[in-house]
Amino acid sequence: MDKQGISNRLVLLLAVACGAAVANMYYAQPLLHTIARAFHVSDATAGLLVTVTQVGYVLGLAFLVPLGDLLERRRLISTTLLVVALAQAVAAASQGFALFAAALGVVGVSSVVAQVIVPMSSSLAADSERGRVVGRVMSGLLIGILVARTVSGLLAGAFGWRTVFVLAAAAMVVLSVALWRALPEVPATADIGYWSALRSVLALVRQEPLLRQRMALGAVAFGCFSVLWTSLAFLLSGPHYQYGNTVIGLFGLAGLAGALAAPVAGRMADRGHGRLAATFSILILLGSWALLVLGETSLPALVLGIVALDLGVQALHISNQSTIYTLHAEARSRLNTAYMVAYFLGGAAASAASSALYASAGWGGVCVLGAAVSCVGLVIWAVTEWLSSRAPATGTPQRARSAA
Repeated sequence: MDKQGISNRLVLLLAVACGAAVANMYYAQPLLHTIARAFHVSDATAGLLVTVTQVGYVLGLAFLVPLGDLLERRRLISTTLLVVALAQAVAAASQGFALFAAALGVVGVSSVVAQVIVPMSSSLAADSERGRVVGRVMSGLLIGILVARTVSGLLAGAFGWRTVFVLAAAAMVVLSVALWRALPEVPATADIGYWSALRSVLALVRQEPLLRQRMALGAVAFGCFSVLWTSLAFLLSGPHYQYGNTVIGLFGLAGLAGALAAPVAGRMADRGHGRLAATFSILILLGSWALLVLGETSLPALVLGIVALDLGVQALHISNQSTIYTLHAEARSRLNTAYMVAYFLGGAAASAASSALYASAGWGGVCVLGAAVSCVGLVIWAVTEWLSSRAPATGTPQRARSAA
């Protein structure tokens, strides 16, 4: 890494770190039916583990990620990874559902270290490569999300579900040491107090209509993602498919197309086509639910629907992040805080609704919910783009929108 940008080797390490860190959020998802039996709780109660983890993540985004602008980031990243390791170790040893859920809540809070790494990679990159670098780092993050389910299912099928959390803890310790050795010192970018930084996040939301637009679209994107993945394990373990942990985990691989779309969306943003990428992403999201509803009894339709949904979600996410990073270079962690809080609030609300709806209305009800969320995104995009086209062509938001 030099002043001209960031080395490919460091980009790769940061991508791996992001993927491994955020994977902690998803190890439990394909195991929900197994965890429900282990702790003698209902499927609906076990489904709330997804919501607990996502609420923890939102709290971490709101209160920890802004520290990325205020503290030296190498130390912050390495220390937070050790906290993740401790929480995963507690989860592995838990004998009661309440302690297990609490441990996953802490995992959610501390896994936000991935969202410190992403804006840091943007800061280390040269202007001409920022979208590409963010896209590559995010590809690692997205692959981590998807492969987490596959790894979890395979390990649980072979060695038991607690092994998943033991190995996750060990991986975080290894990553903490590796990043401490490989990262340069990355000093703070803002000389303000912690509470002032938190207030400035709200100020950014008030001042930047483009940020508000992308926050809403992010909530929709992750809402769709959570609607699918919260209920999918129940469908696949149910009467029609009757799959075990190993096979359910393999369905995570169907979403790898979304990770492959991330660098493409980043390059489109670098070339000034971020709005086009966002438009196509929302339409793909909406269309995916037509396939998924058929997936209740058709395996090919289910797999194609998962591929389409993940592709739309991740392409929209990269378009959103590449766009908001054009607003204020000195406040990228705080911009990311605002965006990702909205992103995971959408996911937490949708996962809770999906879990409850599957119990009462089955897979069809879940798909109607997902399609409705996608339609909300399309309306938000159309209305906000129409309003922005009528706004005066001056000021920071307008310049930023042009860059997007």
